[in-house]
Amino acid sequence: MNFSLTEEQSMWRRSVQQFAADQLRPRAAELDDMATFPEDLLPKMAGLGLLGLNIPEDHGGAGVDPISAALAIESLGWACGGTALSVAAHNGLACEPIARFGNDEQRARWLPGLARGEQGLAALALTEPEAGSDLAGGVTTRAERQGDQWRITGQKAWITNASLAPLIVTLCRTGQGTGSDTLSLIVIPTDSDGLIVHPKEKKMGTRASPTHAVTYENVQVPLENVLGGPGQGLYQTLQVLDGGRIGIGALAVGLAQAALEQAVAYSRQRRTFGARLADHQAIRFLLADAAAQIESARLMVYRAAWLKAQNQPFTQAASMAKLLATETAEKVCRDAIQVHGGYGYSAEFPVERLYRDARLMTIGEGTSEVQRMVIAKRLLDAE
Repeated sequence: MNFSLTEEQSMWRRSVQQFAADQLRPRAAELDDMATFPEDLLPKMAGLGLLGLNIPEDHGGAGVDPISAALAIESLGWACGGTALSVAAHNGLACEPIARFGNDEQRARWLPGLARGEQGLAALALTEPEAGSDLAGGVTTRAERQGDQWRITGQKAWITNASLAPLIVTLCRTGQGTGSDTLSLIVIPTDSDGLIVHPKEKKMGTRASPTHAVTYENVQVPLENVLGGPGQGLYQTLQVLDGGRIGIGALAVGLAQAALEQAVAYSRQRRTFGARLADHQAIRFLLADAAAQIESARLMVYRAAWLKAQNQPFTQAASMAKLLATETAEKVCRDAIQVHGGYGYSAEFPVERLYRDARLMTIGEGTSEVQRMVIAKRLLDAE
């Protein structure tokens, strides 16, 4: 891979970085403290194309390539991890399956409004109280066919954007047994009778991104709301998660970059033992290691995005990128706190928030352990 950004990608990155620096970063601490998503910024995000990254232009979206999408999420993550998480979930988890697996009528019905952010940000509901990574055998939310309707009962957990969403793409059991061919993705409007979005979870980090449990009590939607046909849900979900892992990796790189910048700035001004922190070799080596690790993670994320753009297999690359980027982010944010000393433990400095935000990245979209399982399986199954 001979990698360099095109002129168009570079211009796109600059425009998103400018928006993130001017509109989002100054509010990040307040959004975290208030546990509030900046809904007032949705029109500006939509105008820039940030709400239609995975939506084709002919359906009102930005239709950007996967590298450009990663660049956008990285820039948002640098500014505010919670906001970036909600935008990444809207694009990569909710809009992506509709754009990729929906028919012409479904795309025309839902995608233009989602790209404009008219009613908020969409959501994907996979996880259940007793089913996290074990989607194939663990999902119990059931959709039963009754005439020309699906009747849905069950509960989902840890659903990003549920309170912001006009619709939730929901993984349901539509067949008998627990086989992989009994799962389907069904688009469910949140104003449907019987759909209950529970209060926001109280979280350690990414607090600007709302997370909820969702209950389906005999929710009814038309049969045509299933994406791609019954029984294809697990296959579709796994493909969506591959792309989502690139997004989380990009977000983690943004968090790590922000933490490194804070550590560098603080080390230049703080003096100990008669010298700047930046003049102590231990600190210089720590910063050097962080810079190298971030750049390695960034290139891994871009490589996975490039493979996706080339329509080449990218499952293993996405898992590698997500694993490296998220674990790098956690380490860099931890070390940035160490550079700040006691001040790093105070909410007065951004590194405390960045560390809390980074902690989730090794869990969501498949834990680090799951990523290692995916990588090892492809290594061992290769001929």
